[in-house]
Amino acid sequence: MTSTEQPSVSVRPTLTSLRRARELFLLGRQLPDDVPEEVVAAWKRARFFGVRHDTRGPVPDPAPPPVRPEGSALLAAARPVLERIAPALGTEQATLLLTDERLRVLWATGGGRDDLCRFDLSEQTVGVNSAARALSTRGRAEVHGPEHFLDLWQDVSAVSVPVLAPDTGRPLGTVTVASTLCAECGPHPGAALAEAAADAVEAELLARSQGAERVLLDAYLAAVRGEGRHCRDGEAGRERGGRGRPEVGRAVVVLDGRSRLVSEAAGRLLSPEGLEALERGAVAAVGRAAFAAVPLPSSVPSSVPSSVPSASSSSVPSPVASSSYSVPLPEGAKCRATLTPVTHLGSVIGVVAVLVPVGRTAAGADERGGTAAVDGHSGSGGGVDVGVAGRSVAWHSVAWRHAVDRATELVRSSSEPLLLVGERGTGKASLARELAGELAAELAGEPAGEPLLTADAAEGEVHAALEAWAGGRAVLIRHAERLTPRDVAALNSLLEAPPVAPLLVTYTPGPAPGPCLQRLLDSLAARTVTLPALRERPEDIRDLLDSLTPGPAPGEPPLTWSLDALRALEQHPWPGNVTELVHLVRALTEQRRATGPVRRAELPDPVREGPAARQLSPMERAERAAILDALHRHGGNKARTAVALGIARATLYRKLRGYRG
Repeated sequence: MTSTEQPSVSVRPTLTSLRRARELFLLGRQLPDDVPEEVVAAWKRARFFGVRHDTRGPVPDPAPPPVRPEGSALLAAARPVLERIAPALGTEQATLLLTDERLRVLWATGGGRDDLCRFDLSEQTVGVNSAARALSTRGRAEVHGPEHFLDLWQDVSAVSVPVLAPDTGRPLGTVTVASTLCAECGPHPGAALAEAAADAVEAELLARSQGAERVLLDAYLAAVRGEGRHCRDGEAGRERGGRGRPEVGRAVVVLDGRSRLVSEAAGRLLSPEGLEALERGAVAAVGRAAFAAVPLPSSVPSSVPSSVPSASSSSVPSPVASSSYSVPLPEGAKCRATLTPVTHLGSVIGVVAVLVPVGRTAAGADERGGTAAVDGHSGSGGGVDVGVAGRSVAWHSVAWRHAVDRATELVRSSSEPLLLVGERGTGKASLARELAGELAAELAGEPAGEPLLTADAAEGEVHAALEAWAGGRAVLIRHAERLTPRDVAALNSLLEAPPVAPLLVTYTPGPAPGPCLQRLLDSLAARTVTLPALRERPEDIRDLLDSLTPGPAPGEPPLTWSLDALRALEQHPWPGNVTELVHLVRALTEQRRATGPVRRAELPDPVREGPAARQLSPMERAERAAILDALHRHGGNKARTAVALGIARATLYRKLRGYRG
């Protein structure tokens, strides 16, 4: 975890001057010039969200209805770690807090101050605080005394560190140490403790995730062999190959929402649409299980809900409540599917889907080789592998064609390593797999050739792959930015006298790399290809839409796009690149009820509204995001939106016009 705080200002004002500036702000008067811009922007956001600076209770009045903490897996991993670390607080005046990604307090201890254990620490509820700032910056953040908006926290200093998912790097929550006000704004004495706690929680999450992968693999092998509760009586024991060898005819898929294991028989039965339906069922199972009741410790005030409703209280039937459940497959599917949740350490980590053929399997069924095909969907590298990179599509943009041609030339010219660089979701993994396929095809024709080995640094799989590369096997390493120091050192050592075998590496730029990783990047600089972001090649949007839009169901018209919608898609900056476009197309395909071409009004708010016509300040960006969210929640009705935001309708119109320049 990289969480070294980067101060936004070189010289911080004194507590006295900040306290005076806050008083002037609350009175609506002119502020001194030395007040940091980020502090003023935070106060303005609190005012915009309607936060009362003089609120007294630990929970706003009226209290919000209880919600189900979605961070139950985080809490399960973090609780034993935090309970071991808590005694190191060393003072009854300090408080240790754990929040989830929505800044809801999952666990707290110490301090004895109810107001520090508020159930909701989002800026919309309490204004600026270190947990909200750490989550938005993905780094350590401190907030002291008068920087807070609430009167209650004028004598509080707090430091927070984000907890990142070990596989994707996505923020899962924060660890916070809060105490009495520090002299002259810090540094906070609990910073090292917060850092250590967050590191320890991430290490525990990584250990649990690796254990979960083993459990899923065991569940897959057992189901393929027809063992255990993942298959019904009468369906097991047919066509067993040998001891410990999966039977050929068993159709099994194991999914956890990020990756999937597909047996050979399942590959013949399932269409891509059927596989997506199973994946939605797996995500529903894991997601609903995350809504399990999570009790808060006794140190949290009684006004904070001590327990939350279980999944069974929902009006939507929960598949986790029963041993197995069925998932409807697309019309025309050649099989039916029964899903059984797989649990590990008390949490549902995935599902086993057993497929049973319905009627005769068509002769034209998709024949897929291998006993198990693995398709990773790691968020660190852009989420969905859309498979639309490379030369298989006639791209219009010169930038993309040049990058692909250059990568192809380098791969074919020699077996020296190739580095693919680009933002998340740009298609690095897709292009790497296409290039890997070419390499595998070439190697397959050689007597000593072996299939190309893929390793994901985000999943800790690299060490064995490096050993294989040193032994002369072709290797693809994904997410080089997530390499451990040990693996970086090993790879740097190998590059001093590289093996005569192909090596493909993908890298997503982010925080400044450490010296060892920078040395690795420098070593590969001569054979590096940078893929352009989607915003840099808007002319490819229409080609991508053609590739990503699934074929229509029998009797249904194909999904088409109005010119106005296409213009909006081409003007959107696409921070998530192709992955973001994939999710947009998928959502429209699955949820759309209208007929005819997709209109601009059907697109998500940020896409429909288009980018701001001018550079917005941080305050304006926050306002614009809040307004667009409110418009979406109220179906685009500006009158209801203005009422919900507590502003006049004329003010809403004026702000929207201002954002458009």
